[in-house]
Amino acid sequence: MKQKPTSEKAFHAVSVSGGKDSTALLLMMLERNMPIDCVLWADTGMEFPEMYRHIARLDQTLFAERGLHITKLKHPKGFEWLMFDEPKTKPTAIQRRVENGLPLTGNGWPGIAVRWCTGQLKTHLISKAVNQIKGKYRALHYVGIAYDERKRCKSEVYPLVEWHITEVQALSYCYAHGYDWDGLYEIYHRCSCWCCPFQRISELRKLRTHHPELWQKLLRMDERAIQMFGSTPLGTFRKGYTVQTLDQRFAEEERGA
Repeated sequence: MKQKPTSEKAFHAVSVSGGKDSTALLLMMLERNMPIDCVLWADTGMEFPEMYRHIARLDQTLFAERGLHITKLKHPKGFEWLMFDEPKTKPTAIQRRVENGLPLTGNGWPGIAVRWCTGQLKTHLISKAVNQIKGKYRALHYVGIAYDERKRCKSEVYPLVEWHITEVQALSYCYAHGYDWDGLYEIYHRCSCWCCPFQRISELRKLRTHHPELWQKLLRMDERAIQMFGSTPLGTFRKGYTVQTLDQRFAEEERGA
């Protein structure tokens, strides 16, 4: 049975990813003097350094305007623990691992069918926090989806869609208000987790060029995944590619340029 709110007081929760759309949403809500009771952010632990600086600045603005700080939600163990060390506990999962000669820990690289990273490091944390709020208050949950992605809307509140704010307009708005992510959007199409295996090859090429320290960490992570899971989907960074083969490809491109 769905829990009834214990209070009729309206509660206004905003979730931000740190990207252009959710940042524009929060800034526009502040500018329009809309009520905000909390701002939620799920820290995957695998964000770009520039994104952490952006979130810190956004937090300063929120505190200056409303006396609130961004509420950080974070998995207690983190991405690499989930990838390599989380123990399998379900009997069916254990049996399957034993049959395939795979270790009984870790989820390996996220795949299209099982995007455990998004679930465990983002959506589950946000959903849990929002559901707790909705159990206490008559709550509204504001989500930063732009007008041109309105098909992603579900059952929350989407002001950017209502205001017909597109992704391009959202980014321009942020730039106009002094938020530039230290140039991240000048390099990358999207500023999600730097280790994401679903990003474009061109984005990975840029990662190697502009964030070599993160690229080296990605190489080490992929090497460990291959050692643990071999050529199975769990050990496959990207179909047809390891990070090492991509590194060699990018190096050859540079030599031939």
